[in-house]
Amino acid sequence: MNRPHARNSLGKVFVNELFSALEQLRFDEKVRVVVFKSQVKGVFCAGADLKERAKMDDAEVGLFVRRLRNLMDEIAALPVPTIAAIDGYALGGGLELALACDLRVAASSAKMGLIETTRGLIPGAGGTQRLPRCVGIGLAKELIFTGRQIDGQQAFSMGLVNHSVPQNSEGDAAYQRALALAKEILPQAPFAVKMGKLAINRGMEVDIASGMAIEGMCYAQNIPTRDRQEGMAAFREKRPPRFIGK
Repeated sequence: MNRPHARNSLGKVFVNELFSALEQLRFDEKVRVVVFKSQVKGVFCAGADLKERAKMDDAEVGLFVRRLRNLMDEIAALPVPTIAAIDGYALGGGLELALACDLRVAASSAKMGLIETTRGLIPGAGGTQRLPRCVGIGLAKELIFTGRQIDGQQAFSMGLVNHSVPQNSEGDAAYQRALALAKEILPQAPFAVKMGKLAINRGMEVDIASGMAIEGMCYAQNIPTRDRQEGMAAFREKRPPRFIGK
């Protein structure tokens, strides 16, 4: 993300560009992991573009927030693993974008928060739903009710991010850790990783019995793949597997 004059805030043009990028990523079979990072030092995403928002009437605001919600849903629906590399401020919609990702890595100095109540609003792009699923209902309510900002280490302690790392002189420590995490995922069987993501995401929306059925359906799709056969052969032959994603 690279909108330096507005700290990567989510304006209409920027949101359209993100939708276009997601459309390309979704159908690119070569993509195995997506890392969301900022090119703007000290900022991941500052949330909504409030200067642009101030020029909208009530109806326009409602339509735009619905589009933001759809954007976060599209990020969450990407079939491959997604990682948010939070090297700076992730506020409001910026944190909602990170919450739509599968994994989050933050610099210990990064600041995060769903600050909408300090502006007379509530989170409108998935924050009220994804934050409690991530940190639990009690903590989510506390963070949303107070509009509190927390740093990367605090976020790690409550399970909001997977890893917290000290910031480096280049200001991209979270991105470097996210790349290392992506490199751990890349050697694994692509189709199996996709099915694992699908089983977890769908299973978390239902009771455990239904979730087990979803797992069974995802497992069944994995059985006839060439990658499963390759994995078994590599194990027998005591060599690294060569997965092709089929």
